[in-house]
Amino acid sequence: MRVISSLCIYCGSSKPQPRHQEQAEALADILVSQGIDMVYGGARAGLMGFTADAVLSRGGRVIGIIPEYLDKYEIGHTGVTKLHIVANMHVRKMMMFDSSDAFLVFPGGYGTMDEMFEMLTWRQLAMHDKPIIVVNIDGYWDPLVKLLEHIVQQGYAKPETKNLLHIISDVSEMMGLFKDMSPPDPSPPKVWLQA
Repeated sequence: MRVISSLCIYCGSSKPQPRHQEQAEALADILVSQGIDMVYGGARAGLMGFTADAVLSRGGRVIGIIPEYLDKYEIGHTGVTKLHIVANMHVRKMMMFDSSDAFLVFPGGYGTMDEMFEMLTWRQLAMHDKPIIVVNIDGYWDPLVKLLEHIVQQGYAKPETKNLLHIISDVSEMMGLFKDMSPPDPSPPKVWLQA
């Protein structure tokens, strides 16, 4: 079983769709009931802010990490448990990584994909073995799944790399994934590069 005490949430800063809000509410219930801290990008806008508020309203802990150039536009969520204001996006992403035991990808845009692909690339390069979970709500990420399959089919990634991402359709599946995962391996994870 993989014990998770903090979960990094990657998601959009735009106004969330109703189904995405429903899943954010369900995720908040899970996090608070399991005593898992939420780590995220620190904004109060969009699906990011909605998810943070859902966790906070249930008495959960939320750690936000935002670069100072975004915080100066007053989009930082001052109501979170702890808001870290950092120098830039690179520091933000590294601090989010260091503060989290696993990553969950909700619907989002370019920034969400940037964060997810960086964690996926680091995993491929054996820089970590933290779980990366994509919540494919109502098929939102279907084009991404097809792209990843295409990359493998074209020979730019090994077939085994498809196992580096866990695709679920509902957040209710998340804790079952953690239960089925082995504890972190103290030895370096396998590098998934083409020979």
